[in-house]
Amino acid sequence: MCSSLTRHGKPSPVELFRQDQARVEYIQRRASNATTHLNPIGSSLFAKVPAIFDYAISPYNYIVDIGLGTPTKFFSVLFDTGSDLTWTQCVPCVNCYNQKTPFYDPTQSSTFTNISCNSNYCTQLARFDCSSTFTCLYEQKYSDKSKTNGSFIKDTLQLSNDIIYDFLFGCGHSNTGNFGHADGLLGLGRGAISIIYQTTQSYNKIFSYCLPSGPNTIGYLELGSSVPNVMYTPMLTNPKMPSFYFLNLTAIFVGGEMLNLPPNIFSGPGTMLDSGTTFTHLPPTAYSALRSIFRTRMSNYQMAPPKFNLDTCYDFTSYTQVVVPEISLIFDGGVTANIDFTGIFYVFKISQACLSFIQNKDDSEVVVIGNMQQRRFNVVYDVGNLQIGFGANGCS
Repeated sequence: MCSSLTRHGKPSPVELFRQDQARVEYIQRRASNATTHLNPIGSSLFAKVPAIFDYAISPYNYIVDIGLGTPTKFFSVLFDTGSDLTWTQCVPCVNCYNQKTPFYDPTQSSTFTNISCNSNYCTQLARFDCSSTFTCLYEQKYSDKSKTNGSFIKDTLQLSNDIIYDFLFGCGHSNTGNFGHADGLLGLGRGAISIIYQTTQSYNKIFSYCLPSGPNTIGYLELGSSVPNVMYTPMLTNPKMPSFYFLNLTAIFVGGEMLNLPPNIFSGPGTMLDSGTTFTHLPPTAYSALRSIFRTRMSNYQMAPPKFNLDTCYDFTSYTQVVVPEISLIFDGGVTANIDFTGIFYVFKISQACLSFIQNKDDSEVVVIGNMQQRRFNVVYDVGNLQIGFGANGCS
């Protein structure tokens, strides 16, 4: 694989690594008491919106625009496969961070309604309470100590040209943490309040995305019809983490050479596909094998000092083109994902480009495939048929 280098030019890489590590530690805590054997759990409209990577809004995650209310007001929100709740910053705002657009104001929408705290909708929340007027209140805490709380309400949601009536979401009156300047979050998880389950009749519990390779390119998020030319592997579930998407990673190749690994190194702890984690986190045994072959294949290049949790770094100052060994992830059914060059290196600067994989603390921890390693793939989540698909060259 031959490619030119693009510097990531991140604001606060310290914060990026802190957030990534916090999310993975949260995943490991959730999974630590789970059963190690993962089992599969026993044509529609579509809506497609552009997905972008915008440092000015959020330096860590991917952004889509959604419309809320009547008349429709548009908001730029993070989308996350590891979250069920959709929310946006909301008037009245007691404690909010800065965003580029005005806050959502339910009093300006003719289709807004409150939800009773005695309703089934309210009790489906992970944390809920009653206001003095018996309307539903929510609280959502995230792995990196970010949180949002406010009113759980209904209003119209617009995706592309589609209108979804009575959509349930959080009207966030107090929101703190690492949301950048995003207006909120779109929850793509497997829980009952996620957009995937709320729109079952319209979109048949199918969604797909392509994560663009950088800030100057555009991907997409699509709900509804599945993308052609993808290969599917079974979707699994972890009983302690039912909202997350699991699959079975069976092998890894580096430069055409398969890592020599114990047969259950991935299937024991399980493998999660997560749009909200930046890097891929591997068992130490697998990471050590990957690093060894990768360093051998890259022996013609000068190494650079490690950075944070990334210990295999190179100085490419003297090169305009770099030949990089291809890294391929193999899933059940022989489904192969050849990682894009931009998902192999995290480029702090040309003199310090680092292999963008991190080792877990031990081999019993969950494998997490982060968003860097998903770039430019068509990734399809067919929740109804319990399968996840991968297709090449989905976006630039």
